[in-house]
Amino acid sequence: MISLRLMTACLLLLATAGPSLAELHVANIFQDHMIVQRDVPVKIWGRAGGGEKLTVRFAGQTIETTADADGAWSATLKPLAASHQGQPLHIDGQTESKVIRDVLAGELWHACGQSNMAMNVGQMTQELSVVEADIAAANFPSLRFCRIHAGPMTGPLEDLSSPPSWTVCTPKTVAGFSGVAFYFARKLQQELDVPVGIIDTSRGGTPIEPYIPRAAFTSHPTLEKERELADRQDLEALRRLSGGVYARDANWLPGRLFNSRLAPIMRLPVRGAIWYQGESNSGTQEDPHDYAHKMRALVNGWRKAMSHEDLPFYFVQLPGSGAGAGWPYLREQQRLATDVPHTGMVVTLDIAGGGIHPANKIDVGQRLARWALAHDYGQQVPFSGPMYQRQEIDGNHIRLHFKHASPRLMVATKPGLHAPQQTPGGKLTHFEIADTEGRWHAAEATIEGQKVVVTSPKVHTPIAVRYAYAVSPESVPLYNQHGLPASPFCTKPELLKYDPQLPK
Repeated sequence: MISLRLMTACLLLLATAGPSLAELHVANIFQDHMIVQRDVPVKIWGRAGGGEKLTVRFAGQTIETTADADGAWSATLKPLAASHQGQPLHIDGQTESKVIRDVLAGELWHACGQSNMAMNVGQMTQELSVVEADIAAANFPSLRFCRIHAGPMTGPLEDLSSPPSWTVCTPKTVAGFSGVAFYFARKLQQELDVPVGIIDTSRGGTPIEPYIPRAAFTSHPTLEKERELADRQDLEALRRLSGGVYARDANWLPGRLFNSRLAPIMRLPVRGAIWYQGESNSGTQEDPHDYAHKMRALVNGWRKAMSHEDLPFYFVQLPGSGAGAGWPYLREQQRLATDVPHTGMVVTLDIAGGGIHPANKIDVGQRLARWALAHDYGQQVPFSGPMYQRQEIDGNHIRLHFKHASPRLMVATKPGLHAPQQTPGGKLTHFEIADTEGRWHAAEATIEGQKVVVTSPKVHTPIAVRYAYAVSPESVPLYNQHGLPASPFCTKPELLKYDPQLPK
C-alpha cells in the first residue's frame, strides 16, 4: 500500500513539475535541401510537448522558445544573407532533436496554376529538341524545387499532410521540374547569383476557384454566390451560374486546394508568386465571365493569408494556341486584372505551338523573370509589351495610346524560339473597330510613334477598337522595340459578348 501511494505521488510530481512529453515535430515544409527567403525574418514552427522548451540554431543564430499549452511552438530567425553554402537547421527539444540538412538562404517563389504550369521540362523535349541541351547543362546545386501534391480538403490544414521533397537541380532531376518555373528560376539565378527555390503547388485541369482562399469569396456578387452554392455542394447550380465554375466534382470547389497545399505553408516567407491558369475557366461549358474578379480575389486572398499586402504576383495570359471559344474573352479578363498593384502579366500570344499545351515554356519563364528582375531586384530590363491605356476618337479614326510603348512601337514577327524580328513595311493586322451598334468590322491600323491609328471605310462613327480577339490569332504583329508583344485588348470590354452555353 505504501509503495502504491509513493508511486502515485511520484507520478503526480512528474506531471506538475515539467512539460508533457510528446514527439518533437517540425512543420513538414522544412526538409533537407530546402531554401529559405533571404533578407527577411524567417519563422520556423512545429509541435512538441505542452510547455516544452526548445532551441533553434541556424547560421550562427540561436533562438530559445517554449511550446504553448497545446504543444504549438515557433521561433523566428533574423534576416539571413544569401549563401550558396548549405547549413544544418537544428531544432533541439528536451528529449529529442531534429536536423534539417543543407539549407540555403536565397530567393523563394511560389509557382501555381494548372497543367501549363505543371508541364515539366521532360515533356517539353517531345517538341523542342533544344531543351535536351538545357537538361544536360542543368547542374545548378543552388537551384531547388519542392513539389506539393496534397489532395483537396474542405478546411485549411495546419500542416502539409505528408513531407514533400526538396530536389536539387541536376541533369538527372530537372526533367521533372515545371518548365515555366525552371526557366524562370534559372534566369533569376543567372542574373542574381543567389540560390533560388520554387515551391510548385500546381495541378492540371483545375479552375481558379480551389486556389482562392474561401474567405476571399466576398469581393463580388458572383464570388459570394459561388461560395454559397459551394457550401451547399450544389455543383449543378454552380455550373449554371453566370460567371460560375464547372466543378467536375467537389474537389474543385472554392478553397479546396488552397486548404491542402498553401494554407499549411503561408507562414513561410517568399519573395513572390508566379501563376499560369485559365484554361479550365474558359473551356467547354466553362464560363469566363467575372474571371478578373476571381484573379483579384486570388491575389488579395494569398496576400492576406501571408500577411504580405504587396506580395509580387506575376501571371501568364493564355497563349495564342487557343483550345476553346472562351479563350479570347478570358484573355481580356486577365488583362483587366492587371489593375491590382504589384502584379504583372506576361503576354504569350506570339509563342508558337499548337493546342492547349504549347511546348515553348522557355520564353514564358524568361518573360516572367523580366517582371521580377525589374520590380523586385532593381534591374533596368524591359519587362512588358505595349498595354492599351486609352483611346481618342477623331472623326472616323480612333487613336490608341499605350503604356510600355517607348521608344516606339513596331511591326515584328517571332520565328520559333528566336527573338522577334522587326519587319519594316509590315502591316498591322488583327485590328477591328466597332460601330455605334456595337458591331465589329475589320480595320486598318498604322503606327504613329507610340500610338496606333485605326479606321475602317465601313465605320463612319467608331466607338471602340479590339485587337487579336480570336481563339488562335496567327502572327500577331504589334510589339515595342524591346521585342515584347502587345496584349490583346478591347477599348470597351462591355461590348464583348460570349455565350458559354452553360448546362440548362
